[in-house]
Amino acid sequence: MRIFRVLPSAATELDGLPTSLDAQGYIWIACGRREFELEQARIQSTLQSLAGTMLVDLHISDLLNNQLPSHYDYTSKYDVVVFRRLAAGQSETDLAHPGAVLTQSVRRGGPPVLRRIDTSPVGFAVFDRVLLTVHPAGCQVLEQYASRLLSSTAAASRVAGVHLPPSPADLMLRIVNQMVDGYLELRRELTRQLDHWQTELLQPKGRFSNWSSLLDARISLHQLDEICEDQRSAIQDWIESLATWEPNDTNGGQRGLELLKVRSRDVLEHIERVVHHVRRLEQNAETAVQMHFSAQSNRTNDIMRTLTALTAIFLPLNLIAGIFGMNFQFIPLLHQQTGFWWALGSMALTAVVLGVLFWRKRYLVRTSSGR
Repeated sequence: MRIFRVLPSAATELDGLPTSLDAQGYIWIACGRREFELEQARIQSTLQSLAGTMLVDLHISDLLNNQLPSHYDYTSKYDVVVFRRLAAGQSETDLAHPGAVLTQSVRRGGPPVLRRIDTSPVGFAVFDRVLLTVHPAGCQVLEQYASRLLSSTAAASRVAGVHLPPSPADLMLRIVNQMVDGYLELRRELTRQLDHWQTELLQPKGRFSNWSSLLDARISLHQLDEICEDQRSAIQDWIESLATWEPNDTNGGQRGLELLKVRSRDVLEHIERVVHHVRRLEQNAETAVQMHFSAQSNRTNDIMRTLTALTAIFLPLNLIAGIFGMNFQFIPLLHQQTGFWWALGSMALTAVVLGVLFWRKRYLVRTSSGR
């Protein structure tokens, strides 16, 4: 296996590509989206020499489109997989200039970890003995994996158990699997941030004011859910396509084809784990909001119940005060020296009796939920 990386400062990497393939092995050509856009004529010529065919114009447009969702397509000579990554990095979102790197970061709300997730697509053109990858600028997954493969040629690395992928399809699946696992590494920070918001939402005496960030987080999680669904659909289409492959020397025969199917199902299982996690976070955020408003409603009900009980206590007192405030000449106790104290005592007794009654009925007691 030989690796060739097309870099902006070293476009002559293409000059070192052979015009024909050896009896065994394959070639991996890795390039950035901008480099692929500039060097597509030379890359097409190289593919014609190595694989006997070139990319069709529609697939070139797909590989250059940095807003394309994950999908799978094929021809009789090669397969194309576009896979949107979920990694920490800077997204390429310049629709006017495909492949161009933005000089300023896109402002997004929500948790910091969601603002750092890059969902730029990575394109794979899988030939029998050639793998072409088109990735966004600064794609650490491809850089790290290329370095790992280069180091695996050393004897010490082979002893450590690092083996080269036997085919371009196997290499593509390993890269995709590493991209999916990259999101699984970010889930702890994302879960910690949402748990912090849930704690703030359920504080009985606190006032949650970060509603815009929470709304942005819910929108971002919904977008991640859609991206993961596209990823799963693309891999499922790839697995269905593998069922039509015939065992040959390029894919390792029957054993190599079975290993491809096993690895493809493993990638699909990892994607389903991401989908499950994203949906669980969506449900947790929604549940936290509902519990927050439920707690606020209970608190309001407690306040209204207390105010209603106090109003009921003072209604008899207002009645007594209103009766003795009438402008009649003959009212019992009105002209007696102790009349004021009798009226005041009866009012106090009425207030105490009603207060004890309402306390026993728990009209004046705080509920224990949320406290």
